Amino acid sequence: MTTEFDLGQLLTERAAERYELHARHLNHQLPRMLHTIGFDKVYERAEGAYFWDAEGNDYLDMLAGFGVMGLGRHHPVVRKALHDVLDASLADLTRFDCQPLPGLLAERLLTHSPHLDRVFFGNSGTEAVETALKFARRATGRPRVLYCEHSFHGLTTGSLSVNGEEGFRDGFAPLLPDTAVPLGDLDALARELRKGDVAALIVEPIQGKGVHETPPGYLRAAQELLHRHKALLIADEVQTGLGRTGDFYAYQHEDGVEPDLVCVAKALSGGYVPVSATLGKDWIFKKVYSSIDRVLVHSASFGSNAQAMAAGLAVLWVMENEQIVAGARATGELLKSRLTALIDKYELLADVRGRGLMIGIEFGRPKSLKLRSRWTMLQAARKGLFAQMVVVPLLQRHRILTQVSGDHLEVIKLIPPLIIGEPEVDRFVDAFTAVMDDAHGGGLMWDFGKTLVKQAVANR
Repeated sequence: MTTEFDLGQLLTERAAERYELHARHLNHQLPRMLHTIGFDKVYERAEGAYFWDAEGNDYLDMLAGFGVMGLGRHHPVVRKALHDVLDASLADLTRFDCQPLPGLLAERLLTHSPHLDRVFFGNSGTEAVETALKFARRATGRPRVLYCEHSFHGLTTGSLSVNGEEGFRDGFAPLLPDTAVPLGDLDALARELRKGDVAALIVEPIQGKGVHETPPGYLRAAQELLHRHKALLIADEVQTGLGRTGDFYAYQHEDGVEPDLVCVAKALSGGYVPVSATLGKDWIFKKVYSSIDRVLVHSASFGSNAQAMAAGLAVLWVMENEQIVAGARATGELLKSRLTALIDKYELLADVRGRGLMIGIEFGRPKSLKLRSRWTMLQAARKGLFAQMVVVPLLQRHRILTQVSGDHLEVIKLIPPLIIGEPEVDRFVDAFTAVMDDAHGGGLMWDFGKTLVKQAVANR
C-alpha cells in the first residue's frame, strides 16, 4: 500500500469502476440513462475537439461540455497559466486584501462591453444569474423579474424562478414570484411593466433550449420599454457569450443594445476552473455596495480565486490573439449552410437555425405515408424520441457526440468547441447525411426507435 497520495495509481486501480461508483454514490439515474442509450463510453483522454477511447478511436466533440469547452480541452495557453499560478504560491483568498488577478481579469473582460463598469466574480452560470437577480432587485427596489417562456437560466432556487421549463421547476415550489412572457412579445412585456413592480427582464439572446433567437429588433425595443419603466435588461450570456455566436456577446448582433447586467460563465473557465462573472453598470454596484457596512452584502467564498482568474485571463488572451470569434463565425456559417442545403433532400429535416457555432437542427412530421406512420408512433410515445434516434447513431456509428436540445424537443443542438474548422464540419455533415439516409430508408435506427418507445411507455 502506498504511503503517499498518488492520483495516477488511484485512477489506474479504480477507473474501471467509474459507472458503478457513480450509480452507488452520485446521481443513480445518470449511469442508467447512459447505459440505456448506449452512451456509456470509456474515454481515456481528450485534446482540442476530440476524445479517445482505450482502443485509440477518436470521437468528435460537438457538445463542448454544454459549452464549457469553448477553446476545446487542454488548450496549452490555459494549461500553462494554471501551472504558473500554482507555482507562484500566491496569498490567495485571504479575504482581506486585493490581489491583482481579479482586477486584471475584470479590466480585460470589460473591454468587450465598454458600456459596463464593474464585475462580480462567482463560480457558475446559475450563480451569475442569482447575482444579477439580487442586484436588479436592490438597484430598482422592486421585487419581480420577468423571463421568457422556454428559457433556461440555471437550477438554483432563484435562477429556477426565472426558468421557463416546467420540467425543471416541478416539485421545487414555492419559488420567487417572477413572471414568464413569450419570447419576442413586446405587448406582453409592456403589460407587465405597467404594473410598476418589475425590476428587470432576463433574456438569452439565443435560447439554449431549442436554439431560438430573439426576433430582430426585440432586444433594443425591450431595452427601451424597460428603461422607460425604470427597469433593467439582464442578458444571460452564460452559453452564448465569449464568441459562441460569432460575436463576443450574442446581444452585440443587434445595434444599440446595452444591457444593464450581463451574465458570463462556461467558456471563461477554459474548461478547468469553475468561474462566472456578472458585469454591470457602476450605479447598480453602488446601490448594492452602498456603504462600508454592506461591503460583504453579496460575496462568494471561492469567487475571484487565483486559479479561476488565471484561467479567465488566459482564455481572453487566446480569444484575442487566435481570432477565435472570427473563426467561430466563419466555421458556423459554413456548417449552417451545409446543413441548410439538406432540408430539401430530407423530409424529416424541418429547420436549421442559429448563429455562429450554436446551431439547432429541428426534425418535423414527414409527408410520405410510411415515414409519417413511424413518426406518429414515436410522437405518441414521447415527443423528442426521433432526435434521440439521430443522436445515438451519430455516436455509435460515427463517433460524434451531440445532444438533444431539451426534453420533449425534436431538436439537436450543436455547440462544439470554437476551434473546430472545415475538417470537423465535413466529418459531421457526412455522418449526419448517413444517419438521415438511414432514417429515410427505414434502416436499423428505427429498430432502436421501437426500443425507445417501449421504454417511454414503461416510464409513464
